[in-house]
Amino acid sequence: MMKYYIVDAFADKPFGGNPAGVVLLDSDAFPKEEMMLKIAAELRYSETAFIQRHSDKEFTIRYFTPKAEVELCGHATIASFFLLHRNGLASGHCLCHTKAGDLHIEAGEKVMMQMAKPRIVATIAETEEIYQAIGINKLTLNFKLSTFNLPTQVVYAGLPDLMIPLPDVATLQALQPDMQAIAAITKRYEAVSFHVFAFSNDGYTAHVRDFAPLYDIPEESATGTANASLTYYLQQCGCLGTDAECAFIQGEAMGRPSVVATRIQADGNLYVGGTAAVVAEGDLLE
Repeated sequence: MMKYYIVDAFADKPFGGNPAGVVLLDSDAFPKEEMMLKIAAELRYSETAFIQRHSDKEFTIRYFTPKAEVELCGHATIASFFLLHRNGLASGHCLCHTKAGDLHIEAGEKVMMQMAKPRIVATIAETEEIYQAIGINKLTLNFKLSTFNLPTQVVYAGLPDLMIPLPDVATLQALQPDMQAIAAITKRYEAVSFHVFAFSNDGYTAHVRDFAPLYDIPEESATGTANASLTYYLQQCGCLGTDAECAFIQGEAMGRPSVVATRIQADGNLYVGGTAAVVAEGDLLE
């Protein structure tokens, strides 16, 4: 028997942020992959984290969508370490082993996690089909986009995501995405999602929306890895200094507004984090 939890990451109360399934394993071995896929499909959240506890400072986590295993999931990691801290199983600096590499986590009421070393994977020159896939004629945006001249790039900070700039928040919130087209494009560029963003002078670094239909996630209300990638992207584009803290608001179009905090340091270390709320818990019967 294993314990499962439903935890809303990047929220300070239930029914906000981005929900994740969290499973605390009661043995030293992970279940078979087929079983973890079935559990993720049964819980029906975009990602479910399976936690193997080695000590109160060292853990291994594997992440499953309802369709496949992924190397890393930011919001499920935040949810996991918030839960571990709440249950008295982790506190302070922790080491988390993932398929994306080893991550350093600060576990507490607010969780901050160090991301994998970020990098620009690819710059995409021909972007018209990308904008058409989110319901926009690229030609109508050329003038506005040229005012800040940001590229469309695949960026990696644990997972590869496609960074797509828009000129204003109104355009962002009015998107009509074609999920089939987005899935085909992300598959071609070996990316997980379309991470679409726009600036606004309202105290947030940017407003964002994230579409990952290739992994059976039409839209996510908060994505830690993609916003970490966006932080690195913005720094590389000259929009942030060498030491910067960001706050991205996401999930507004879904009625689940979430705030994702990030920090990038002069030494290149990149962190993402926030708080969380436990919604439900129960037992998985085998």
